[in-house]
Amino acid sequence: MRTRLAIKTHALLERFFPERRVFLRSDSDTRFIRLRPLTQLTAFAGASVLVAWTIVATAILIMDSIGAGNFREQARRDQITYQERLNLLSSERDERANEAVAAQERFNAALSQVSTMQSELLTSETRRRELETGIEVIQATLRKTMKERQAVREELAALEQSLEGEGGATRLAGSDAPDEAMAFLSEALAETAAERDQVVADAQEALIQADKMAYDIRLMEEKNDEIFRQLEEAMTISVKPLDKMFRSAGMDTDQLLNQVRKGYSGSGGPLMPLSFSTQGDEPSLDTQRANRILEGLDQLNLYRIAAQKAPFASPLKDPFRYTSGFGRRWGRMHQGTDFAAPHGTPIYATADGVVVHADWLSGYGRLIKIQHEFGIETRYAHLSKIRVNVGQKVSRGDRIGDMGNSGRSTGTHLHYEVRVGGQAVNPMIYIKAANDVF
Repeated sequence: MRTRLAIKTHALLERFFPERRVFLRSDSDTRFIRLRPLTQLTAFAGASVLVAWTIVATAILIMDSIGAGNFREQARRDQITYQERLNLLSSERDERANEAVAAQERFNAALSQVSTMQSELLTSETRRRELETGIEVIQATLRKTMKERQAVREELAALEQSLEGEGGATRLAGSDAPDEAMAFLSEALAETAAERDQVVADAQEALIQADKMAYDIRLMEEKNDEIFRQLEEAMTISVKPLDKMFRSAGMDTDQLLNQVRKGYSGSGGPLMPLSFSTQGDEPSLDTQRANRILEGLDQLNLYRIAAQKAPFASPLKDPFRYTSGFGRRWGRMHQGTDFAAPHGTPIYATADGVVVHADWLSGYGRLIKIQHEFGIETRYAHLSKIRVNVGQKVSRGDRIGDMGNSGRSTGTHLHYEVRVGGQAVNPMIYIKAANDVF
C-alpha cells in the first residue's frame, strides 16, 4: 500500500516537475546532475518562500515609512500646538505678574493707611481720656461749689434767726456799738450774696463747659467710629488675600501663625492690646474694637513674616517657559517643575532659609538645597554656577546660581523642587497661590 502511494505521488510530481538532467562538460570529461521531482519541488518551495518574504518585508517597510511620515507630521502639529499653549501661558503669567504688582501696591497703600489710622486712633483715644478726666474734674468742682453755696445759705439763715430771736436782740441791745453791729451784719450779708452770685455764675459756666465738652466728645466718637470702620475695612482687604494664599497652598493657617508667633514672642510695641483702667468694669466698645484691629494688625504682620519664609515666589525673574510639570513623565515620577531659559539666566531663592547643600549631586548636576521654616525644602538643579555656600542664610529674591545643563539633562533648564517633610509636592501650588498677592 505504501509503495503504491509513493508511486502515485512520484507520478503526480512527474507531471509538474519532470526529472531533469543538467550536464556539466569540461575539456576531458562530461558529467550531469539529476534533478529529481522532489528536489525541484523543494527548490521551488524555497524560492516561493523567499519571494513572499521579500514582498511582505517590502510592504512593511513602505507602510512603516508612510506611518513614520504621518507620525512626524502629527508630532510637528503637536509641537506647534504645545508652543502656542506655552506662549499663551507665558502671556497669562505676565498678566498675573502685572496683577500681582498692582495687588502689592494696593497692599502697601492699605498698610500705610492702616498705620496712619492707627496713630490717629491712639491720639484720639488719648484725647478722649483727657476730656473724660476734665469732665470729672469740672463735676467735682461743681459739686464742691454747690456744697459751699449750701453751707453759706445755712449760715445766713442761722444768722438771720439769731438776729430775729430774743437772745440776739438782748445781745445787740447790750452792745455799746449797735451801729457797728448793723454795719457788720450788712457787710456779712453783702459778702454772702456776692459769694452766692459767684457760685451760681461758676456753676453756670461749669454747665456750659460740660455741654461743650460733651459735644466735643460726641464729635470725637463719631470720628473714632469712622476711623474704626475704615481700619476694619482695610484689615479685611489686607488679611483675606494672605489667608487665602496660605490655604490655597494647603497650609494650616492657625498652626502656621502659632509657629511664627513662637519665633517672635517678644512683647511690647504699637501692636500691644490697649489696656485702660476700668475700675473692674468691662472695657468700652471702642477699646474692644481697637483691640480687635490691633489683633488683626498683629495677624497681618505674622502673615507677612510667614510669607517671606514659604516658597511663594518664582525662582526666575527673566522671561522663561515651562517645559515639564510635576507628575509622571515617561513612566517615572517627575518631582518638580522645569523652567527653560537661556544659559546663565539668574536663579533666585523663593523664600528665606539656610543653604544645606551646594555641590554636585548625581543626576541633579550642580544642585542647591535650601531649608526653610515649616519643614519646607527647595531644590534648584542642573545649574551652570553655584553662588552660595553651605550654611549661608539667604532671603527671598537673593541670587543663588545660574541656569545650566549639568547632570542628567537634555537641555538648558532649571529643575525646581519643593519638598514638605521630605515629600515632593507640586511647586506650582505655591506659585499660583501667590498670584493675587505678590
